[in-house]
Amino acid sequence: MPRRRDPAAPRVVYRTARVGLRVTPGQRRRCFGLLRSAGDVWACVLEVNAWRRRRRDAPLSGCRELAASGPGTFAELDSAGARSVLRRFSDAWFAAAKRRKDGDVSAGFPRRRRGLVPVRWHHGTFVLDGRRVRIPVGRGAAPLWVRLAREVPYPLEQVRSITLLCEGGRLFLDLSAEIPIATYPVGAGPDPGRVAGVDLGIIHPYAVTGPDGAGLLVSGRAIRAEHRMHLADTKARRRAVARRAPKPGQRGSRRWRKYRRRARMVEGRHRRRVRQAQHEAARSVVSWAVEQRIGELRVGDPRGVLDIEAGRRHNLRLRQWQVGRLLQVLTDKATLSGITLCLVNERGTSSTCPACQRRVPKPRGRTLSCPHCRFSGHRDLVAAATIATRSPGGGPTTPTAVVLSEVLTHRRAGRHLPGAGQSRRDPRRPRVARGSVGPRWPAPPLGGESLAHKARIHNDHRTPGERSWTPH
Repeated sequence: MPRRRDPAAPRVVYRTARVGLRVTPGQRRRCFGLLRSAGDVWACVLEVNAWRRRRRDAPLSGCRELAASGPGTFAELDSAGARSVLRRFSDAWFAAAKRRKDGDVSAGFPRRRRGLVPVRWHHGTFVLDGRRVRIPVGRGAAPLWVRLAREVPYPLEQVRSITLLCEGGRLFLDLSAEIPIATYPVGAGPDPGRVAGVDLGIIHPYAVTGPDGAGLLVSGRAIRAEHRMHLADTKARRRAVARRAPKPGQRGSRRWRKYRRRARMVEGRHRRRVRQAQHEAARSVVSWAVEQRIGELRVGDPRGVLDIEAGRRHNLRLRQWQVGRLLQVLTDKATLSGITLCLVNERGTSSTCPACQRRVPKPRGRTLSCPHCRFSGHRDLVAAATIATRSPGGGPTTPTAVVLSEVLTHRRAGRHLPGAGQSRRDPRRPRVARGSVGPRWPAPPLGGESLAHKARIHNDHRTPGERSWTPH
């Protein structure tokens, strides 16, 4: 019989932080050995289930067969780590079965082998001592202690599981913790009656409109510049090594392996930068909502436009948008702060005038202008205000007037990205003057050169500290 949850017990959510590892060469070999052993377990499960499928038997769902293989079969991997691989396979299999049952014929069951498979250990099997972690290993193997690259962002007693994985050639630990939902003093917490609308976008990842005319715009131009510059760097790097690339079926040289390793490191760094910027953007929205005492966030669901063919360039922008991650990050942080989040239909919110409710042509910039009633406003904030009046079931809840933003707050996501300072210029981009060549000097008179022209010629041949002569 399932246990009943105590109403007085504090509500909790589960958060995961990714922390890098600082390991010696020997520790690195052992950690990668655990990941390869997990890949062997994955391949074993695939083979056993293939045999069972051919014999029309039930698929492998327990660890009895793995335990019967005996100790040392999968090197230093212990039984808890092997069970985590089996659980990962089971979750993937049932997720594909559910998608097929819902009508998605493109969903495929896990059939592909993997060289490195993440391994998870739950509470009670590992030891966490400050910045040192003892990773469980098989019986008879020497203890494996590794050092974390930074402090654990959660209290040690709240950590419930650790996951060893490899990303971009680097080793990481995902630490999952049980975090209680934030509590507030009486009268200072989120009010369920205060609703705000959130519009998701590419230029502005989040545009929020509150009930009292307050608005928030989070700029994502730094994230977009990071995607653009990373793509340009990747293309340039590929062109530079195209002549040295091995032919299909030919073994690569040491230089080629070093290039591939460097490319994986750059790709992993790019993903971490974008992920950090997305977390910063969601944190800005939730912090603003807590200040405004917002109890419910109604977010427009734009995932219906992802399947529409929009051309090569715009399809790339939609792939780089990562709208699913934006929704996941915002939902996670809102739940931790005690704010309810629900998805609504956003169709027509950016092309409907909030004043006269008539269809308006698609704006070219960020300003929506109605040709019928002469209304003008920021298109993302207008969409967010319209989203706030819609219910999760479909149309508008009640004939509620759209509350437009009067007090606007601007935030920028991705201040850690290259070129995200005040100049807004990526340092990797060549600084070529475009559209402005400096101050305009008057043309010299017909009879000779003016004093200003002589001063310009004099200063052009001197250092900035020596440019002191000016015409009088």
